[in-house]
Amino acid sequence: METKDKRIALVSGANQGIGYQVAKDLANSGMTVLLGSRDLKRGEKAAKEIGLGSIAVQLDVTDRKSITDAAEYIKTEFGRLDVLINNAGISNTRMQRLGLSMVEYMDSAKASMASIDEMRMVWDTNVFGVLAVYQAMLPLLKNSKDARIVNVSSTLGSLTLNEDPNSGYSSFYNPVYAVSKTALNGITLSMMLELKDTPIKVNLVSPGFTKTAMTNFEGYESLEDGAREVVRVALLGPDGPTGTFTTWDNVHVPW
Repeated sequence: METKDKRIALVSGANQGIGYQVAKDLANSGMTVLLGSRDLKRGEKAAKEIGLGSIAVQLDVTDRKSITDAAEYIKTEFGRLDVLINNAGISNTRMQRLGLSMVEYMDSAKASMASIDEMRMVWDTNVFGVLAVYQAMLPLLKNSKDARIVNVSSTLGSLTLNEDPNSGYSSFYNPVYAVSKTALNGITLSMMLELKDTPIKVNLVSPGFTKTAMTNFEGYESLEDGAREVVRVALLGPDGPTGTFTTWDNVHVPW
C-alpha cells in the first residue's frame, strides 16, 4: 500500500519505553509511524529496528522550534496527520541522579519539600509540551478525514481516586509528577471541549505502572501491557468514542 493511502501517526517520545512499543504496534497494524525523538540518532535507530516504513522525526516537546519544524516536515511530506499520540513525559529529574529508590524519591517530593525547579521541568514536558504539540499539529489533524488524539496520562492524576486518603494512590500524589498528570487531564478536557463539534476525537489513556526508565524500572507491567490500551484507542475507527479516560481493557478511570 502506498504511504499516501496509509494512516499517518506521530508518537512523541517514541525512541524508548512505552512510546517505542506503541510505535512498533501501530507500524505492525499498517500505519506509517513517525517516531518523535529529542535525539534524532536515537530515533533513527528505533525506526530502523521497527522497520515497516517507520520514520524518525526530531521532536523535543519543550522546544517550540523543534515542534514547528516537525509540523512543517509532516505538512510537506504527508499533508496531514491522522493520529497524534502525546506520549513524551518525564517523572522527575533527581531520582536516578541521586541514586534514590522510588519510595525514597516520593518521600522527598511531598508538597512541603518538592523542588520547584524540578516541578517546572517536569511540567514543561508533561503539560506545556503536550499543549504546544497539539497547537502545532491541529491544522494537520484537520486535514484528516478520521483524526484522533491520544494523550498518555496516568491514573495517579485522578483527583477522584486521590481525594480518598485510604486509596492506594494518595500516598504517591506529589506536586511534581502526579499533579502534572492532573493538569494534563485538564488540558485534555479543554481539547475535548474545543473539538466536540468536529470530527477529531480526543482520548486520555493510563498505561499503568510499567517497567520503564520513568518508573526507575520498578513497575510491574511489561512494555507490551503498558502500550496496549494506547494502541487499542489509537486504532479506534471514526465511529469510536471520544472524550474517554481509560486503562486496559477499556476500563473507565475517574477524573
